[in-house]
Amino acid sequence: MTAARRSVYYHTVMKPQGYNLDATFAALADPTRRAILARLATGEATVNELAEPFAMSQPAVSKHLKVLERAGLITRGREAQRRPRRLEPRPLAEATDWIERYRKIWEANYQRLDALLREMKSAQRKAVDALVTEGKPRPRKRKQK
Repeated sequence: MTAARRSVYYHTVMKPQGYNLDATFAALADPTRRAILARLATGEATVNELAEPFAMSQPAVSKHLKVLERAGLITRGREAQRRPRRLEPRPLAEATDWIERYRKIWEANYQRLDALLREMKSAQRKAVDALVTEGKPRPRKRKQK
């Protein structure tokens, strides 16, 4: 495969247009950011409202919000003096779709593994039964008088 073909393959298959999975997963890696997203799932909120449950400063929460914004997971609105943040579902949906594709692959792999294990277990039982049968004394034929 030439370098140009690898690049086309990477950009069309490995990194489809619109996907920013690296940023999405990096943003989701932090428990504080996941908690912020969980809060925003219930509705929009300001920085102060988002900072309330955390033992951290407002600037620290703002840094977390910037990471979430860069990943496209939240947007900032403007309502007079307020700057509420809103959850953006598209990046999460894209990450879910990506995970789902691999879940299906792994599920198929596990089903094949289960079938192989059943086959091996059946063969093992047959081998044990054959050994047991060989080891049993055979009934003697009675002599007729």
